[in-house]
Amino acid sequence: MRVETQSGWVRGTRRGGVLAFRGIPYAAPPLGRLRLRPPEPPAPWAGVRDARASGAGAPQPVSTLGGMFSRIAGPAATSEDCLTLDVATPAADGARRPVLVWIHGGAFVMGAGSALVYGGEGLARRGDVVVVTLNYRLGALGWLALGDVAPGAGFAANLGLRDQLAALEWVQRNIAAFGGDPDNVTVFGESAGAMSVGALLGAPRARGLFARAIAQSGAADHCSSRDEAARVARAFLRALGLAPDEAAKLADVPVPALLAAQRATMMQLAFALPGLPFQPAVDGDVLPAAPLAAVAAGSARGVPVLLGTNRDEWNLFLLGDRKARALDEAGLRRRLERWLAPEAAERAHALYREALPRASPRARWAAYQTHRVFLAPAERLAAAQARHAPTWSYLFSWSPPLVRRPLGACHALEVPLVFGTFRHPLLRGLYLGGARAAARELERAWLAFAREGRPAAARSWAPAPGAPQPLCADDRGALAAFARVKPGTFLEA
Repeated sequence: MRVETQSGWVRGTRRGGVLAFRGIPYAAPPLGRLRLRPPEPPAPWAGVRDARASGAGAPQPVSTLGGMFSRIAGPAATSEDCLTLDVATPAADGARRPVLVWIHGGAFVMGAGSALVYGGEGLARRGDVVVVTLNYRLGALGWLALGDVAPGAGFAANLGLRDQLAALEWVQRNIAAFGGDPDNVTVFGESAGAMSVGALLGAPRARGLFARAIAQSGAADHCSSRDEAARVARAFLRALGLAPDEAAKLADVPVPALLAAQRATMMQLAFALPGLPFQPAVDGDVLPAAPLAAVAAGSARGVPVLLGTNRDEWNLFLLGDRKARALDEAGLRRRLERWLAPEAAERAHALYREALPRASPRARWAAYQTHRVFLAPAERLAAAQARHAPTWSYLFSWSPPLVRRPLGACHALEVPLVFGTFRHPLLRGLYLGGARAAARELERAWLAFAREGRPAAARSWAPAPGAPQPLCADDRGALAAFARVKPGTFLEA
């Protein structure tokens, strides 16, 4: 099957009633003079381009979660030539189907839109929608902000976000040829992908590029100030042995050295900054203001938003936290003091012990981190956007019996259910005991939202509040509500 894009013809594959076009460039390869610079339009090609294989993912470190995780959520190969996307559609006809554009997660340093877990063919077939998954630049190559440290180097900030904008612009220009409706685009993402969605809601350039947004386990809090971004940039340059006036040399540093400096910077600043070292940043251009403040001021007025979190988000990260296994009360206090002043840390310790009296220090640390990193930002974004557009919130609390005790409804557990990829041989052994029903509920809600701007009619959904209801360490009411969530609950407003 062939489709004509504005850059040239592409040939895809047909399988199971779905057409798949993979590895389509939405921007020029960011190589050579284009490294650390905004994406440029792809060069047109003659003839028919083979679009049967996904493009490489962005350069990234090897996953610390092991080879199986990489096979499920990572790229098959990596390269700086990574600005490509995949399209799955029931038919490349004149129909105007809803379009869902997926932004993958991975802490802004790993992952790929072409990963096995994000396969869009099943969702496209069952929902009669067009699904687009994309790659964007990661880590220092995607999120280093040098403007205030080395203004003479000419490098841009927020390159990963600029890549996402370029992909959304490509969708506007080309998706009708794939049977999609450019006026009905829903951008959705999870974790860093959802944080990207939050940034897009606050980005002036994103206006008109999508009609709706879904943020799964991520919101609009993860954005560095200009001072924080400059601190990261200085640390990164030091890790490479470069002075600020030598920043132009970054164009020639080998990728392995960049990744090594990226790792060193992340380790150095792990507890010094409130968010991730490499993430969106206020730059006076793509992000003139912090996304949450921009949303509160109406930057995404009229854009319906669906957002939420998983009940036990932080349990996934406990897998790599060996010290947490032996955490005692004193150790929990020390961890809380990394994020809070001593008096506030003591108050938080007492409140979490009161709200979760039977929980171990390890479990209470996970609850605090779930609140701090995921629940509280989601509540803040919901409250900000609910003033300007219909906004729907959820709490995902289903988990497979096989991992219910150690993981519960942990971070990213819902993603294979949304895409239907939990049926894959690498995943279906984990997703036993109710996964099909859970997947149907999520899929129905997401598809209805993409079509109509509201989740499928269900008693478990309610509009988000129009006034802030932050889940903070010293918010006794919120903690009591958190403690009342029952393990059998699937979705709650």
